[in-house]
Amino acid sequence: MPYKTIRNALLALDNGGRFYNIFTKANDGNVSAAELAKVAGVLGDKQQMILYLEMSIINLDMDARQHVYSKLSKQLKESLEKHIPQHFVPSEAKEKAIIGSNAVITGIPQFVESKTEFTGFIMVPVSTGKAMTFIMVPIMDQYNIYKLRDHATDDEFFVAHDRSSFKFPKKTMRFGGVIKELQKEEKKKAADSPQKFLEIYYYSELGD
Repeated sequence: MPYKTIRNALLALDNGGRFYNIFTKANDGNVSAAELAKVAGVLGDKQQMILYLEMSIINLDMDARQHVYSKLSKQLKESLEKHIPQHFVPSEAKEKAIIGSNAVITGIPQFVESKTEFTGFIMVPVSTGKAMTFIMVPIMDQYNIYKLRDHATDDEFFVAHDRSSFKFPKKTMRFGGVIKELQKEEKKKAADSPQKFLEIYYYSELGD
């Protein structure tokens, strides 16, 4: 997924948007929210759009990335400031990752097969006719779970990916997503730290 050059990045990002975006033009030197939404494959979710942007230019050097940022519309620059992801290795994510924020975590994924190794629940919306409610379901019923490990330590951080997808190889990878809190059936004590995990939206092998 990551672009290898500024030229390729800007050709993809400055794309004119979808057919109904009549006020945007391709290759005009300005990347609008509509154009970023098109290439990211999302509609209106600026947090996910910024995550895609960061993952797509992550292999460019800092000067090149700053050049891409300079082409963003004012609206997107504001979204970038709000949602630009923090970068972590697993040991850092455990301590520093903020629930609800974008994050990019680098590590070696190890598939978790046993439900006793990673237990917890997520809230899933359910329609009851006229109203929408939420129920708790086991996270492993909805996602494939992986442990990410640091290169130099045994620290680990859990990441979750679409259950219907293939399994990631055991090699160093980058995962971009949103930090979420795992729910427990029993009530937490006030002093208990929340158990966090990364819900994966984008990924790439290191060096790609």
